Amino acid sequence: MRACSDRRAMDGEESGGRAPVVIVRPTTNVTSGVAVTQKLVRAAVAFGDLIRGTFGPNGLDKMLYKSNGETAVTNDGARIVADLMVKHPAAKTFVSMAETQENACGDGVTGCLIFAAELMREGGRLLERSLHPLTLVEGYREAAGITLSTAEARSVDAADADTSRWADVALTAMTGTSAEAGGAALASLVVDAAMLVQRTADGDPLSYERIRMAKRGAGDLGQSRLISGLILDQRLSLDRQARRLEDVKVAVLTRPLALQKGVRETEIEVNDVDQLESFMAAEDALLDAHAEAVLASGARLVICAKEVETRVLHRLVDAGCVVLADLERDGAEDLAKVTGATLCEHLDDLTPEALGRLDRFSVETLEGDEGRRERLIFEHANSRLACIDVAGSAGTATEEVIRGLFDALRSVIGAMSSGRLLLGGGSLHIAAASAVRASAEAATGRRRLAMEAYARALEAVPGSLIENAGGNRLDVLLDLRAAHRAGSSDNGVTAAGANGPIDAAWANAETLEHAIEVATEAVCGLLRIDQVISARGD
Repeated sequence: MRACSDRRAMDGEESGGRAPVVIVRPTTNVTSGVAVTQKLVRAAVAFGDLIRGTFGPNGLDKMLYKSNGETAVTNDGARIVADLMVKHPAAKTFVSMAETQENACGDGVTGCLIFAAELMREGGRLLERSLHPLTLVEGYREAAGITLSTAEARSVDAADADTSRWADVALTAMTGTSAEAGGAALASLVVDAAMLVQRTADGDPLSYERIRMAKRGAGDLGQSRLISGLILDQRLSLDRQARRLEDVKVAVLTRPLALQKGVRETEIEVNDVDQLESFMAAEDALLDAHAEAVLASGARLVICAKEVETRVLHRLVDAGCVVLADLERDGAEDLAKVTGATLCEHLDDLTPEALGRLDRFSVETLEGDEGRRERLIFEHANSRLACIDVAGSAGTATEEVIRGLFDALRSVIGAMSSGRLLLGGGSLHIAAASAVRASAEAATGRRRLAMEAYARALEAVPGSLIENAGGNRLDVLLDLRAAHRAGSSDNGVTAAGANGPIDAAWANAETLEHAIEVATEAVCGLLRIDQVISARGD
């Protein structure tokens, strides 16, 4: 009856027998009351069930078959969500929530979605039992505050963490992904890369954007390496250029080494051969001046973000220089950070003080299915950038490894920046659920029901770990509750899906806290909805 009355109100129908004033399309569908809750909850639960099986060290993969015929195999929650063609408004909210978590922390997307889906499930049950939405939201937010306080109290100061502890953080983020196959060796590369850019920060904030990933497309995963510098997939313009340089001075130009072209087209009338030769001589003299200015600076490696005219290129190469032309602006800026060079917009700026330096420049040649491929390797001990060269095939498998390494990198650098760590394995969620239940016992009114529902939703995260490992969810959760009440607050879900102490699964505290915050806010926003108006009629 309520849905019908809402529809009449939308159409502007009056009881006096007059014709209704239609303010929406006839195909518009208006859903109200309990039906709204059911519609939103069903979509959220379906989304959570879709992603649940990929969670944890025993999570399985999803095969994504795209509309363009491409396929991908992954268990990365952010990747799965990004590739889904979502239509339902509640599901779109979950997609936005996943993007927010990924952009903010780079990890924790799957756990965030599972927790949010369970909050929706529990909230839907309470709304069907006539609990007011605002009471539910109030209880959820109070429980979220208790959860975040528990996380703050359980967090460990990471100021004195050693490399083994940071390796645990990297391994925790890599667990369950393709990068896990690399084990401790890849985790060590991630930690070394983070510490390298931290050492060369020169007062700048530590950022994962200063670490690049390169796909070698050859060898096996164990042959991956860390480069203090940068790797570019690009061929040299001339094969006769030097393939290796040691302790070389570098010039980075953002202007072309070519004749400037006029904005307007002009025609010059030439009356005799002498005039033509004078014009050509003037062009040659100008190009020679460009080459002489570069050579006078003392640079032997010349990096140009614009065109280098063929005559200038040959002149510089004949003088023993290596010239890289037509690089993208971003690539030139990266090489300036590696070498310490100043970006030169004009040849007058190209002074010896503006030059950078490389310990080593080398060209690596690889043979693949598509023929010969060259990679330019720039190495400098004091480089402000680092590059992890990931070995392996050139297919999607290596791309998934890189995605897992990137998540681990964001986790390590995020933890270094925040200075706080938390135990994983669902340990926080069990402890927070116990704290929320204890507070709910002292709460008055119906918001107590909401707080208890929030505690059950928190246990969905360790519950998913248990189920994916083949354990009995109820039995293990009960054991975990008892262990935490008995004082074993570091207990969580082990890799075997059982109750046990967690000592090596460490995560960035801000990742877990942000996931709880963003999931709670997104769900509270959905639970406040009392009417869905669809212009499409579905």
